[in-house]
Amino acid sequence: MAAKQLSLRETTIPGLVLLDLPVHGDNRGWFKENWQREKMVALGLPDFGPVQNNISFNDKTGATRGIHAEPWDKYVSVATGKIFGAWVDLREGPSFGNVFTAELDPSTAIFVPRGVGNSYQTLEDDTAYVYLVNDHWSAEAQGEYTFLNLEDETAAIEWPIPLDQAERSEKDLAHPRLADVVPMKPKRTLVLGANGQLGRALRQIMPGAEFAGRDRIDLASDDPFAGVRWADYDTVVNAAAYTQVDEAETETGRIDAWAANVTGVAALARTATEHGLTVVHVSSDYVFDGTKRLYAEDAAFAPLGVYGQTKAAGDAIIATVPRHYIVRTSWVIGDGNNFVRTMASLAERGIDPAVVNDQIGRLSFTEDIAAGIAHLLRARPAYGVYNLTNEGAAMSWADIAKLVYAGTGHDAERVSGVSTEEYFAGKSVAPRPLNSTLALDKIEATGFTPREAREALEAYLGGL
Repeated sequence: MAAKQLSLRETTIPGLVLLDLPVHGDNRGWFKENWQREKMVALGLPDFGPVQNNISFNDKTGATRGIHAEPWDKYVSVATGKIFGAWVDLREGPSFGNVFTAELDPSTAIFVPRGVGNSYQTLEDDTAYVYLVNDHWSAEAQGEYTFLNLEDETAAIEWPIPLDQAERSEKDLAHPRLADVVPMKPKRTLVLGANGQLGRALRQIMPGAEFAGRDRIDLASDDPFAGVRWADYDTVVNAAAYTQVDEAETETGRIDAWAANVTGVAALARTATEHGLTVVHVSSDYVFDGTKRLYAEDAAFAPLGVYGQTKAAGDAIIATVPRHYIVRTSWVIGDGNNFVRTMASLAERGIDPAVVNDQIGRLSFTEDIAAGIAHLLRARPAYGVYNLTNEGAAMSWADIAKLVYAGTGHDAERVSGVSTEEYFAGKSVAPRPLNSTLALDKIEATGFTPREAREALEAYLGGL
């Protein structure tokens, strides 16, 4: 047989990809690279991480199997002989019911995404086909299959060998018609830290996700993911963290910070790698020492205190996960206790505060952080670190306090500026980076530009 070039062909079903495989032969027989991850992924095949290899052998022409939609991705190729394949999209969504058919021989293969029904009819005696799957078979997993009757009139598959002449199983004969099929639902996103400021914003922008508070998943616990059924998820957003910056410097706080921000994150990284999950992990400007004017994503870690050390360690761990987005932010403002609410309360109560004027950075409103996270998961740019704050000129905390006073109808001059050293004199607190300004070029290059900080602050004050 003439050798083809390795190539991918799209089909009428989204994500179902037909492959042409080079087969090299001589007087002794033939050889092919049946599965070649590096080359195939480079061409655009999903890096689906197979964990099990199965072989189906059929000694007689006409053996027909399916139509089965399984809860994992599948890569099917022919070892010897020839098969007719029919695939029907049984996933929830607009392509439900789409049909694609093709003949497969040793020079072709097909990638079948989770939820697409697949069936095969042998066209030659002694046919064997091989398939890789990215989850281990179990009786529990079999209960998640979705089936379609081989004779379904809506799919109207034109079988080369009429089904009344084909060899079929009793189970396949009993499968439902398309009108009675319950579509396979997509895997979900699991959000950790559901009750924090960012978690509440994510609820608004990702209503289809599942949210877990600390009462269900506590990263600081000995076994944080006990009872979690990872087959239901393809993405985890980690909005949970120990964030008590000053308390982290104490004996007990140090232990708690490392437990949640490092040990728990390591458990998440292991789990995500094992199950092929995408992880979005929220990072902090505290991983830097604040000596630079502007921090790009590849700036070297230089944390000043325990909290920053734990966040830097967590980032390094998450970076080992094959599919990861580290979202680095600063000065977070959302639905909960925060600097802006405190300043608005002081203004209303007639208090004239002294606020540090030598810490420089940008506010990050949780509405914009959540929108940026949703954008990354939708657009799927290259994995890695993305800075995500609001846009605009960097400001000091004193500048922001003045804007809050003015924005709530009070005299901004009631706010006075003071240095960090003066403000914390005689107090036992964690060191702060003096410059937390993060460069936003990388995420904006993906098509997401957050609101200007002053505009976002004005909108936030209007909602208080």
